[in-house]
Amino acid sequence: MAVVHIQDENRQITDPDAIREFLEPFGIWYERWDVEGRLGAEATNDEILATYEPEIDRLKQRGGFVTADVINVSPETPGLDAMLEKFNKEHTHSDDEVRFTVKGSGVFHIHPSNGPVFGVQVESGDLINVPAGVRHWFDLCSDRTIRCIRLFVDP
Repeated sequence: MAVVHIQDENRQITDPDAIREFLEPFGIWYERWDVEGRLGAEATNDEILATYEPEIDRLKQRGGFVTADVINVSPETPGLDAMLEKFNKEHTHSDDEVRFTVKGSGVFHIHPSNGPVFGVQVESGDLINVPAGVRHWFDLCSDRTIRCIRLFVDP
């Protein structure tokens, strides 16, 4: 389950409803999807997309997304350090960044224009949408493993 860390306020939020309420003014969506018993540990990317097709279709309608894929990152990923170096620097995107975590964990650090910098630690079952133009960066947690469904506006 996600945890929001607001370092400047020495505060953390763990309740899913309170997380949604905190993130909403920043235009960030947070959802918790059921993962229990839906997939085996070694499910293929196609199996993951098929399993979550109803949720993906709902998000496509909500956000105008066209495509979805699965990204797999682990300590064995070739060029992992170079990839992480790109993600862990503050940046923005021209499209929303939508991620549903199937496996693993990481932290989206958000630097909004209208509030304090905060981190959203996500794990299996957490969906987050960082809106286009919002400054942020991403760090993997210590096991350096994450498997996510990504949604895109441009195919």
